[in-house]
Amino acid sequence: MTYKTYKTYFSSIKPSYEKLVVYWLTVDIFDLTVIFCEKYIRKNNRTFDQMTQAARSGKQNITEGPLSRSVESNLKLISVAQASYGELLEDFRDFLRQKNIKIWDKNDPRILKMRQLGPSYKTYRTYETYKSYLSNPETFANLMITLCFKQGYLLDKLLVALKEKFIREGGFRENLFKARVNFRNKKKK
Repeated sequence: MTYKTYKTYFSSIKPSYEKLVVYWLTVDIFDLTVIFCEKYIRKNNRTFDQMTQAARSGKQNITEGPLSRSVESNLKLISVAQASYGELLEDFRDFLRQKNIKIWDKNDPRILKMRQLGPSYKTYRTYETYKSYLSNPETFANLMITLCFKQGYLLDKLLVALKEKFIREGGFRENLFKARVNFRNKKKK
């Protein structure tokens, strides 16, 4: 395979994770967390690193999970991503609490409007999609809390689907063992 053929072949393949709504939302959450931290958290503060790393960890685990050959590994990595978003959610709550800024109720009309937002699918224009919410720390942090809750909900649904797939199809090692037994049985005949 020449480099040109290789490049053409692999540029036409889209990894399965890029088709997931949780992936597109995680891109938005990561980008927005970086913007938030650059605006409102001092760079030399440990919280800056913790928040950006939690957002990055969530994104990278959602990317890595579907790339693994094992449903079991995918389950574990998606669970790690979910934990990262839980950590990030708590950081945004802490920010508001420590600054004595209001955390909006989930039924607040502003939150209900935010919950209707979809991820900036495949455009990578996260900033433009959410621009009207980034002007002050109260609105921005409450947006991030809303997105973290939304991501948690979506990851719960994904985990249920992955568990059902694991029950139906089995795990990687289990299927390799079955293939090995079938191979040996055919060889004996």
